[in-house]
Amino acid sequence: MEVHRLAVAGRQPEIARNAGRRVCRVWLRTSRFADVEAMATATLTLGPHAGSFYDRGWARRATGRPQPALEDYQQALTMYRQAGHRGNEAATLNNIGHVYDSLGDRRRALDHFHQALPILREVGDRAGEAATLNNIGGVYHGLGDRRRALDHYHQALPILREVGDRAGEATTLTNIGSVYDNLGDRQWALDHFHQALPILREVGDRAGEAATLTNIGLVYANLGDRRRALDHYHQALPITREVGDRAGEATTLNNIGSVYANLGDRQRALDHYHQALPIRREVGDRAGEAATLTNIGLVYANLGDRQRALDHYHQALPIRREVGDRAGEATTLTNIGLVYANLGDRRRALDHYHQALPIRREVGDRAGEATTRYNIAMIHRAGGDLDQAIRELEHVVDLDRQVDHPDLETDTALLEQLRRQHAEER
Repeated sequence: MEVHRLAVAGRQPEIARNAGRRVCRVWLRTSRFADVEAMATATLTLGPHAGSFYDRGWARRATGRPQPALEDYQQALTMYRQAGHRGNEAATLNNIGHVYDSLGDRRRALDHFHQALPILREVGDRAGEAATLNNIGGVYHGLGDRRRALDHYHQALPILREVGDRAGEATTLTNIGSVYDNLGDRQWALDHFHQALPILREVGDRAGEAATLTNIGLVYANLGDRRRALDHYHQALPITREVGDRAGEATTLNNIGSVYANLGDRQRALDHYHQALPIRREVGDRAGEAATLTNIGLVYANLGDRQRALDHYHQALPIRREVGDRAGEATTLTNIGLVYANLGDRRRALDHYHQALPIRREVGDRAGEATTRYNIAMIHRAGGDLDQAIRELEHVVDLDRQVDHPDLETDTALLEQLRRQHAEER
């Protein structure tokens, strides 16, 4: 650090650049993003330098400032291409892809990752190849295509172990865990997260540690263990603030809000969602913005304020479609259907459920499919069509068994009740 400071003060660019890059690489691994940005900015006072643009872009992306990050990465990309540095070109393409993904522009993200992948194979960069496979998997996961996501993650994992990339291994384990959680396979999700967490602590990845703690909290929340969920979220929140991870902070606030909503503490839920929403808008997280709007709508629906609920859902739905979040689109459609059902408008309710159902199947969301089918069954039951209600509930119970859903016992009991009722009415 002292060498770098003296080199900048003495207007010695080569020494400053070499010292700055060495220090920044260490700091990036330990989530010291504000320090990286300050050092790279100081280096750039001595003139353009691809490595310093790259490091500063990374720091800005990690702290939720996508547009300045893109500007830095584009400068780095141009300079690396001019110099013929193929490996660095691929790394920069990867990071530009990350920025577009965070902005919800999945098409551009995939375009940049697919430009990076053959370059990395060409130069024999196995670690970079694995990271890019991971990135492509992440985009497919965000698009709700979980099978393709798992395929890419499972290509990446053995390469990362082969090259001894412990941080990358932890990231991939976390990513696989997230997919299993979204598929409703919670035990597999926890298994992968608990493999990742000690590795992240071992390598000093504080931002990754916070993300994994948040993910473990999310699994416990989905299992109904709200105390454990809050415990993990409250471990994660101060870490996100410590490392300046605004996007991660918003995610954790959103998740804390969800736990309070499920506990029936709606005011605390709204308080946390309303802290999360402006941060998500500030960092340009459109997918996250839609998720938080949906969650706020859900609280208003549970408070009986159906107009406010619909207002928030209808703000969320076009954003879900804009960013290509198919799984989220299905969730919001289901929630809109539920409001119409509670208003007694069964036709509109069924219309929205039937829009959601093929999307749930398309993305492999069995737990979500069970929820939508359950809601359809309740509409048919309310309309006196027990045959159709029973058929839907049979699907629900089958899906519950597949994902070990906590509602399996309750749904099975309801199915048996409807079968008895149907037999008595014949």
